[in-house]
Amino acid sequence: MEKKTIKKDAIKTVVKKTVSKPETHQKNVYSDEELQEFKEIILAKIEEAKRDLELLTEAFSNDSGQDINDTSPTFKVLEEGSQVSSKEENSKLALRQTKFIASLENALVRIENKTYGICRATGKLIPKERLRVVPHATLCIDAKNNQKK
Repeated sequence: MEKKTIKKDAIKTVVKKTVSKPETHQKNVYSDEELQEFKEIILAKIEEAKRDLELLTEAFSNDSGQDINDTSPTFKVLEEGSQVSSKEENSKLALRQTKFIASLENALVRIENKTYGICRATGKLIPKERLRVVPHATLCIDAKNNQKK
């Protein structure tokens, strides 16, 4: 009888260990160190984006001084049309850059709130690799792909 009791106790112990604690533990938030890494990436991107925005703004608001007053009227009309088109493109790019900066600044707020990197569709963590490339991402790849459909 002793052998059977020992065997049953051993089996119960193995079953309890297997069932009670799964080996894989999935995080649901990034650590402070990881958030600091992302913050540094975002701050660098904001600085670069603001420099680009400044260049774009200068390009569509500043008269370069390269006037065409001394050329023939035909060239003047063509050149003016080209300048208007170029200024419109630069204006669109500047608007897009402004939105990009705002989304990066929103990511900084999420870092401060410790909600950064959490997919707003699934609630799971967005992979670090994606956040390093697209630090303002709010959706994981699967959610983003499903959004397009």
